[in-house]
Amino acid sequence: MENIIKIFVYIHAFFGGVGLITGIASIVVKKGQRNHKLLGKWFSWSMLISSVISLVVARMPNHINTFLFLMGIFTVYMVLAGNRALTFKTPKKTKANWTDKLVSGIMAVSALLMIIFGITGLLKGYSHNILFLIFGLTGLSLTYGDYKLFINTLENRKLWLINHLSRILGALIASVTAFIVAGMHQDNLWAWITPSILGTAYIIYWIKKTKGKKKLKTA
Repeated sequence: MENIIKIFVYIHAFFGGVGLITGIASIVVKKGQRNHKLLGKWFSWSMLISSVISLVVARMPNHINTFLFLMGIFTVYMVLAGNRALTFKTPKKTKANWTDKLVSGIMAVSALLMIIFGITGLLKGYSHNILFLIFGLTGLSLTYGDYKLFINTLENRKLWLINHLSRILGALIASVTAFIVAGMHQDNLWAWITPSILGTAYIIYWIKKTKGKKKLKTA
């Protein structure tokens, strides 16, 4: 069993590395162009494969880890929600479908569980459980953003781009965090939250830049 788990971990790390490289590259190239879209696809599939494998490993004997399992769900959500947001850029889509709602709903439930685990853990004196609380509140905030996109699709066509940017960049933050924590063996509170702090500042910059545009292409 341990050999199988080790193979899973290697595959997880490989695709995580591909996701990290292609994610950074997709930021560098010009947005909306062929290279950006191609790198985005590589990033999305790599992160999905890596995250799904982490979900499996986090529930296997002697490797059960609730936090990493929920973080895996968090990463899968950000990749899926980020790509689902692209479907809202066309005027033909006037409302969210069941897939959109399912992706957001699973994340909302997971976020609530993170918050519960975070609060109960902190009350018991487990300071590291603040990570549950931080990522849980973040997840709940993101799903609220999904809700705003779902009900304001026709009124505000910029929301799809804002949601796409924030979710995909969030997935990249997860990739960078995984590299620092697992790849560089820096498993401490600052290693977990520093990429999120810096990444969130970058996301806010792009959201403000997007909102400042007078026109937004829909095709």
